[in-house]
Amino acid sequence: MQLDISKDSLPVYEALASKVRLTIIQLLAVKSMNIKELAEATGLSSAIMTKHIKKLENAGIIRTEMIPGRAGVQKLCILCRDKLEITFPSQQVLVKEFHQTEVSVGHYTDFFVTPTCGLATVEKFIGEFDEPRYFLDPQRVNAKILWFGQGYIEYKVANFLLATEIPEELEISIELSSEAPFTNDNWPSDITFTLNNVTLGTWTSPGDFGDSPGKYTPDWWPRVINQYGIMKFLRVTLDGTYIDGNKISDVTIDDIQIANKQWVFRIAVDADAKNVGGVTIFGSGFGNYNNDIVFRLYYSKEPPENRSS
Repeated sequence: MQLDISKDSLPVYEALASKVRLTIIQLLAVKSMNIKELAEATGLSSAIMTKHIKKLENAGIIRTEMIPGRAGVQKLCILCRDKLEITFPSQQVLVKEFHQTEVSVGHYTDFFVTPTCGLATVEKFIGEFDEPRYFLDPQRVNAKILWFGQGYIEYKVANFLLATEIPEELEISIELSSEAPFTNDNWPSDITFTLNNVTLGTWTSPGDFGDSPGKYTPDWWPRVINQYGIMKFLRVTLDGTYIDGNKISDVTIDDIQIANKQWVFRIAVDADAKNVGGVTIFGSGFGNYNNDIVFRLYYSKEPPENRSS
């Protein structure tokens, strides 16, 4: 796993900043273990151990599988990294310039959704649960969380790139989870991202999380439904498209009509996907990250001698 000195790598550093989690890694390096076994080995409760495992899993250091056990289904924890590499910035590297646009979750321009579905502002639900017509409610522009079982949501985004600027990388950051009835940590969903009618790739969300309240989720929000998601960083570069540093397609920034005056970004759960588990989109005021959908276009400046007079 390749890390750098940026906020993108913070989940890994935070996961490693714990004596307990370092011990868990050492134990899993010997053999894969379930939650109960890890709890007994460290002298912690299963509930506390589950929280530590989630941090390591969200950081991509371990993965979990549900397997049959003596007392029912067990969560087996498996170490999936054998090394981490950290790249420090050199003095010669210039800070990249970028244009940034943050789009509110409720500012979608098109949609097709099927239940379970709904949306809410930071103060209240909009309309009724599982009724797609409320996605046309005038209050929807104030929505900071929305969810649906299958379909898509689409956003139009202004592009502020100048003629003298050369696009190099588009980064889209967004907090996402699956959408299960109530909550379910083991509820995979294939979420597909499209930009300007070009499919960038698919990420499989592991579940719909409700074990603890989201850091920014309002107090009035029911505890029996989704509380937070996973922050995902989608990057379209000169050599392909990546999610959290893992390549998901060969689509490059030259393939997506990046110079268009506006972009059309779609988040979809397709009916023919292997895992049709819905999607929840968390904006500011919900989940563990207090931001909406952030688009950041990195660019370089064209040398003056190459510009037309």
